[in-house]
Amino acid sequence: MIDVDALKNKLQTGNVNLTFTKKDGTIRFMKCTLQASVLPPAPETPLRKPNPAVLSVWDLEKNAWRSVRYDSISNIE
Repeated sequence: MIDVDALKNKLQTGNVNLTFTKKDGTIRFMKCTLQASVLPPAPETPLRKPNPAVLSVWDLEKNAWRSVRYDSISNIE
C-alpha cells in the first residue's frame, strides 16, 4: 500500500523515479516531480475533476503532465 501523502511530499521536494504498469500491461519507468519551480503555470480553471485514485505528475523527460494510478505503482525511488 502506498502512503499517498509521503509520495506527494517527496514529489514536492525533489525528483522521484516511479515504476508502474501501464494500462496495456507494459512496465514504465518515469522520472517525475511536483516541485513548484519546475511546473508550468497552472490553468486558471481546472481541466478535469480530480480523481482520488490517480496521481498527476510532471514527467521530467517528456516535459508534460502524466497520470498514474496509485494501484499500478510498483516501485518508488
